[in-house]
Amino acid sequence: MVAQTVHPNPNSVHILGVDVSLLDMEQTLALLQAQIASREPSLVVTANATALVIAHDDPRFLTEMKSAKFVTVDGSGLQWAIRRKGHPIVPKVTGVDLVERLCDLSVKHGYRIAFVGGEPGVAELAADNLKKRFPGCNIVLARHGYFKPDEDAKVAEEIAIEKPDVLFVAMGMPRQERFILSTMNVIQAPIAVGVGGSLDVFSGRTKRAPKVIQKLHLEWLWRSILNPYKFKKLTALPRFIVLALKEKK
Repeated sequence: MVAQTVHPNPNSVHILGVDVSLLDMEQTLALLQAQIASREPSLVVTANATALVIAHDDPRFLTEMKSAKFVTVDGSGLQWAIRRKGHPIVPKVTGVDLVERLCDLSVKHGYRIAFVGGEPGVAELAADNLKKRFPGCNIVLARHGYFKPDEDAKVAEEIAIEKPDVLFVAMGMPRQERFILSTMNVIQAPIAVGVGGSLDVFSGRTKRAPKVIQKLHLEWLWRSILNPYKFKKLTALPRFIVLALKEKK
């Protein structure tokens, strides 16, 4: 893994060894735009309770998360843990929302965006749909994520040719973060974000929860109903609660 400078952020809270951002979407976007202007490659992690449980069990992944420029709140479990530590409610900054907002900003600023992940055809379809939604969105690359770790260097060279300002990688945790960190010196994307199943959403293969479900903080249940495989991941939530309760406020 390529070493990365850690940037302490006073606008964060320590949860199970990880500094989680307390910034809302607008504040996050402002800093991400400044990061693009800096041209320094960086990792952004969109984290939920499952991510922190994985990091708790996997010291390597914990180190990788600690190297991120930002770790944003992408789950109601994390919102609960942050409130427990005495902070106000923190709005979610999810992978899906970051894709939308940065594609929108691409129209105005010309940011070069690359998609990597999903089954063959998913990234391309997601790119087509987002270009229709945001005319002028500068998506310069869309390719599937079905390649092995020993192919990472080759894929990174393909991506680097397009000189992306923003790289979205949808291959699940911790695979997507490891791909980003191991190739960032080649790709040189100022912003690289692991976004899990977001490309499935924008391709139309997976429907996002209705707004009312999102407001009730039940989007996790909606995703599990649509994809029973995700029920296996729900076992991480009770463990996260137990671990968070043991942690000092």
